[in-house]
Amino acid sequence: MRWRPGGRVRFFAALVLSGFLLAQSMAARAADAPDIPIGAVFPLTGNGSEVGLDAKAALETEAEIINTPHPPIPMLLGAGGGLPHLGGAKVRLIFADSQNDPQKARAEAERLITQEHVVAIIGSYTSATAATISQVADRYEIPYISSDNSSPSLSARGLKWFFRTSPHDVMFTQAMFDFFDWIGKKTGRPPKSLALIYEDSIFGADSSRVQKEMAAAAHLPIVADIRYRANSPSLSAEAERLRAAHADVLMPSSYTNDAILLMRAMHELGYQPPAIMAQDAGFVQKAFLDAVGPLAEGVMSRSAFALDAVAARPAIPAVNQRYRARSGKDLNDLTGRELTALQVLADAIDRAGSTDHEKLRAALRATDIDGKQTIMPWQGVRFDETGQNVEATPVIQQVIGGAYVTVFPPEVATHAPLWHVGE
Repeated sequence: MRWRPGGRVRFFAALVLSGFLLAQSMAARAADAPDIPIGAVFPLTGNGSEVGLDAKAALETEAEIINTPHPPIPMLLGAGGGLPHLGGAKVRLIFADSQNDPQKARAEAERLITQEHVVAIIGSYTSATAATISQVADRYEIPYISSDNSSPSLSARGLKWFFRTSPHDVMFTQAMFDFFDWIGKKTGRPPKSLALIYEDSIFGADSSRVQKEMAAAAHLPIVADIRYRANSPSLSAEAERLRAAHADVLMPSSYTNDAILLMRAMHELGYQPPAIMAQDAGFVQKAFLDAVGPLAEGVMSRSAFALDAVAARPAIPAVNQRYRARSGKDLNDLTGRELTALQVLADAIDRAGSTDHEKLRAALRATDIDGKQTIMPWQGVRFDETGQNVEATPVIQQVIGGAYVTVFPPEVATHAPLWHVGE
């Protein structure tokens, strides 16, 4: 090709112009694409508000990752710029305050659907509020994405529009008993007795039921079985009963305020169980770690998220940095699950290419995401006929040096567990 005078300049000018026009065209299409309203019901005031506000920051972080241009993050929808199959449409979060009240949660879910016209709802921290929200969503035939509700019964009610991205308490509890078996063989000091303490809610009832069933199967006697009233002013009497039981492992199912009360009550009695294996909830909150300080050292909990799994999930640092900029905190088990729930929902909306409810439900049912495309240490995301993600594989974490680190299973562990049973 021979260039005529000025041809080279005109050629490159044309290239620049065409690139500019293409960028303008893409921006115009994104601007023209209507936002996609998604409801989010969490306790933003009252009991549980710290958890709800953390959830809000987590969902806003994921929405920012999906919606805005930024250097690519190695995860599903990590390129930014909106949903590609919907012309760059952006997800728009509409938050509602459940105040941790199941009936308030029911009313807010109905308002989001009938007045805000959301295409789906994400929620909701406590299983009691999830029970009412998901019933409303099913009645109106829009998806409810259970981001962090662990009661197994939620996915056993035959609801057509219920989808849970994270593990439930059967899956979580199985991980605990797998750990007990593994650590017993590794150290020669298996646990020989358990003590259960749990609040009087759907969460506590389901958690304790599963623990009792698995303890019986493992031939582990339960020497204390204590049910208490949630948000009690004191747990001193319960702590005294636990001390008298002399269990090798204490297994509490409690939210934040009660978890703090329990640890302080045991400390006041001079009682420290050889091992504590918590059912997550309040025990993973920063407020818990801040409130009890060194008393938390050695506490174990099941978890769906591992902040230290950076080698396996390279997106974690970039996502955590954005979350920290919003909240002043690191991602934890709950916020990791909440963020991932929006990622999974947004991917389904994008694959559906539509906000039509039936098409969206079909896309959710067809979900098949490799765990490496998320920040979670799961095998992946794939829903069974009940709407449960069957590839949400939990981990066990332990407070060591004031922070939770992953200690089980061995293939993802970053620290050896502290184990004082039988010493």
